[in-house]
Amino acid sequence: MSGGVDSSVAAALLVRQGYDVHGVTLQVWEHEDEMVAASKRWEERGCCKVGIARYVAQTLKIPHEVVDTRETFRAGVIDDFIAGYLEGTTPNPCVRCNERVKLRGLLELADARGIDFVATGHYVRLGKSQGLPTLHRAADSKKDQSYFLYRLRQSWLDRLLFPVGDMQKTDVWKEAEALGLPADELKESQEICFVSHGDYRTFLEKEAPAAKKPGAFVDPEGRYLGDHEGIAFYTPGQRRGLGIATGRRLYVQQVQPATNRVVLGEEESLRRSQCDLSELNLFDSSLLTASTEVMVKVRYATPAMPATVQPLSECALRIFFHEPQRALSPGQSAVFYRNDRVLGGGIIQPF
Repeated sequence: MSGGVDSSVAAALLVRQGYDVHGVTLQVWEHEDEMVAASKRWEERGCCKVGIARYVAQTLKIPHEVVDTRETFRAGVIDDFIAGYLEGTTPNPCVRCNERVKLRGLLELADARGIDFVATGHYVRLGKSQGLPTLHRAADSKKDQSYFLYRLRQSWLDRLLFPVGDMQKTDVWKEAEALGLPADELKESQEICFVSHGDYRTFLEKEAPAAKKPGAFVDPEGRYLGDHEGIAFYTPGQRRGLGIATGRRLYVQQVQPATNRVVLGEEESLRRSQCDLSELNLFDSSLLTASTEVMVKVRYATPAMPATVQPLSECALRIFFHEPQRALSPGQSAVFYRNDRVLGGGIIQPF
């Protein structure tokens, strides 16, 4: 129970269905100082709104506790986030958090307490195929979060519940209003939960001063164009904030950590027809045995596109896109689908 509308409604639905529900808020970042929090609106109080979660639990008459997972979150998400940018990649902290902290941590807690199931407010659905549980996109395509959950373990799926996965967001809001939640204050955050002020560059400067390592902007032929502040502050496709004037629109095409250079090019140079994946997590092992036609998402906010997946080894795949994709970012995830079913995915590797 993060204190958001989705997990609050998920808890309410489970209580209504007759489950014995225990509310848990994972404190993954800053502790919520009650004195300071009293002067803030809910959405400004860090990543987990403990006050709302506690209020919802009291309303539902269920027990609630806050579990401190800051150390695990620091090691599994924040350190990974910083290291990725320092190495010239663009990591996705939400993917890592669900895999390494939230779902894993909740299942371990459930095991310790003798509790059968773990439920969250994620927009995703579960199914069955040949006797095995399967992961599927949510009923509300605009809210589907399967991209962030593709790294769940197959063995976890039988113990997970996603009560809002079959619902439209408009119906979730109606349920929230019936609970008496402060709907006008429950704005949905689109930012990284631990980057509460400024942007990720400000966060990196504070947490990793070594990120400030100037180097050269170059064109695709290696010609010098100007100076950059450090490779950690640039991602493929970026146009704003480059700080150079060349008389034409240039975009970050590639970050080269070995030479501390950032390659700039025109927009057409951003498109790539293929990429390699490692750190795989597959629900369908047949992807490792033969070339397979799939739909693939290379970022959360873009639609899935047709592609052919070819195995390279037991731990690597190559994606051939039917149409070149813009600004593929090493460190981000590529997730495979067949219709609404999630087949798995992996981490895009440097080119």
